Amino acid sequence: MKGLSVRLFHIAAVLGVCAAVLGGCSKKSDEAAAYRGQVIAHVGDEVVTTQEFENELRITSIPPDKQKDPAVVRKVVGDLVARKYLLQRALAAKLDREPSVLLDLLRAREQVLENAILLRSVTSKAPGKAEVDRYIANNPGKFANRKILSVEQIGFPFGPNGQAVVDANKNAKTLDEVDQHLTSAGIPHARQTSVLNSGDIPQDFNSTIEAKKAEDVFFLRSGPNGIFFKVKGEEARPLEGEAAANVARQMMRAEALKGETSLAAYSANLEARYQGEYAKIMKPGGDGKN
Repeated sequence: MKGLSVRLFHIAAVLGVCAAVLGGCSKKSDEAAAYRGQVIAHVGDEVVTTQEFENELRITSIPPDKQKDPAVVRKVVGDLVARKYLLQRALAAKLDREPSVLLDLLRAREQVLENAILLRSVTSKAPGKAEVDRYIANNPGKFANRKILSVEQIGFPFGPNGQAVVDANKNAKTLDEVDQHLTSAGIPHARQTSVLNSGDIPQDFNSTIEAKKAEDVFFLRSGPNGIFFKVKGEEARPLEGEAAANVARQMMRAEALKGETSLAAYSANLEARYQGEYAKIMKPGGDGKN
């Protein structure tokens, strides 16, 4: 705790100096902002620039054909103005000096830089055409053999007892059986028809579905939910040409990012020197018990 207090004190001191400098240079803020981008709005002593606006468009993934839409511009600029306004109120209340806020600011900075270095690593290893073509060939369920599956499904919140629910229904032959079990167990659930894109399903699971029998009930995780489903029909929907290549690049990038993240976590754990009880807890297989 002493180390943390010292760290927070140093951060607060730095921020205090920065605030003093910024206060002394407030008359030059417009000039500095103009250097970063054209000023499009003033909010007290703060300004909103074209660079900030364009960055918001990037972060919110607004497509190019919508970026000139007056309604979109109004929403994005309005959000920026509100943020600047609340920033000034927070600074006036000296919230940036509170320990919990300082820790949140540190965390946000670390997360931004973490994402930046991971993205740089992935981008520097962008796959070539041969690699993309090989990826497409190795994943037929996502491309050449892609299908849209019509399914009947039962969804439920996958809580702490989620795996027990799956195990209890692993031999179910109908969704009625699953429905009855969830009802008797008092587990909230919903039954409906839907569609699944085979391109969104792991290749090995696709193979299992391909070999399905009429009575088979399948299970998959979807975010915080569990889904039991039966396939009622299917429609071939192959993905080919440039569209396939674009999707393949996105998938390969996501997989590469996941790999870089796992490698970084492994390397960080090797380099870290844990102290006290955390040395026991963080040891592989450790639970902190003697």
